[in-house]
Amino acid sequence: MDFSMNENQQMIADMIKKFGNEHIRPQMMEWDESQEFPIELFKKMGKLGLMGVLVPTEYGGSGFSYFEYITAIVELSKICGSIGLSMAAHNSLCTGHILAFGNEEQKKKYLFKLASAEWIGAWGLTETGTGSDSGGMTTTAKKDGDYYIINGSKNFITHAISGDVAVVIVRTGEKGDSKAMSAFIIEKGTPGFKSGKKENKLGMRASETAELFFDNCRVHKDQLIGKEGEGFQQAMKILDGGRISIASLALGIAKGALEVSIKYSKERQQFGKPISHFQGVAFKLASIATEIEAAELLTFNAADKKNQGLKMTKEGAFAKYYASEVAVRAATEAVQIFGGYGYTKDFPAEKFFRDSKLCTIGEGTSEIQKIVIAREILK
Repeated sequence: MDFSMNENQQMIADMIKKFGNEHIRPQMMEWDESQEFPIELFKKMGKLGLMGVLVPTEYGGSGFSYFEYITAIVELSKICGSIGLSMAAHNSLCTGHILAFGNEEQKKKYLFKLASAEWIGAWGLTETGTGSDSGGMTTTAKKDGDYYIINGSKNFITHAISGDVAVVIVRTGEKGDSKAMSAFIIEKGTPGFKSGKKENKLGMRASETAELFFDNCRVHKDQLIGKEGEGFQQAMKILDGGRISIASLALGIAKGALEVSIKYSKERQQFGKPISHFQGVAFKLASIATEIEAAELLTFNAADKKNQGLKMTKEGAFAKYYASEVAVRAATEAVQIFGGYGYTKDFPAEKFFRDSKLCTIGEGTSEIQKIVIAREILK
C-alpha cells in the first residue's frame, strides 16, 4: 500500500517546518524550563487550521483525513513534543468527542470555536484512583430535574487550567458498570467547576497537565453527549482514534531524535573522522531508522482503516504500542550518540529523551495496549 505524502500532506509539512522555525524553536526550551503553556501559539495554529484538522469545513475545520492529521502531529513533534501533544489532545479528544458523538446543536455551538482555537479543549477520564481501570471511577453525576449535579475530580488532564471547555466522563449509575457512565460538555466558569495545581512533569513540560474538580457542579441535560449511560463506550472509541494520535506523536519524537543524531554523528569527530564512520554508531542509526519505518507503516495502516470507517482497535493498539516504544529507544540512543553533550540542555537529545517516555503511558500504557492486542488476536 502506498502511504507516500499527498499534496495536502506536503503542504502541511512545509507549513509547519516554516512555522516551527519562526514560532516554536526560538522559545521551546524557555517554555520547557518554566512549564509555560504557550496559549497564544495555539491561537496562531488555529488560524493555520491545525486545531481542527479533522473537523469538516461546515463546522469551521480543515476537513482533512487522518493522513493529514498524522503528518501535522509528526512534523510538530519533530520540533517539540509538548506542542505536538497539546495539538493532538485538543483535536482528537475534546474536539473529536463532540464531532463523533455530539448532536447538531452541540457541534454548531462548540466546533467552530474549537477548530479556530478561539477555545482550547480538555477531556477528562482519568482519576487519582482510576487510571487504566477507568470503569472504577468515583466522580458522579446525580439527576436533579433538568440538571445533573457533578461531584468528584479528574487528574492528569491536558489543558485543565487553560481549557475553555471540557468533555468529561462521569458515573451516572453503579460503580464498575460500563453502561453507567455518561459524557458531559462543561464550560469554564460553570459554578462548582474549577482546576487544580499544574503537575511538575519530567517531560512534555509546555503541555499543561492539571486536575479538575467538581463541587456540586450543576450541568444542564442539554450538555449530555448522546444518551445517559453511553459515556464509557464513547470514550473507548475516542481512545481508539487517540492511539493514532499518540503513535503519531511518538513517531515525530523518534524522527526528530534520529535527525539530530544523524546530523551530530556527521559533525562530531573522534580519532580523526566523524563518529558516523564507526560501526558502533552507524548500527545504532540503522536500527532506529528501521524501527521508525515500521512504526510509520503501522500508524498509517491504522489511519487508513480509520479513514474508511473500519474497526481499527487492534491496528491502533499495534501502532501506539510499537511507535511509543520506538520513540523511547530512539531518544535513548540519541543521548548515547551525543555522549556527555546528550546529557545537557544545550543539545536537543535530552528533551527528546524526557518527552518520549509519556508516549508509553498516556492514553493507555504499553501494558494496556498488549491487553487490547491479546484480546483481539485471541477472539
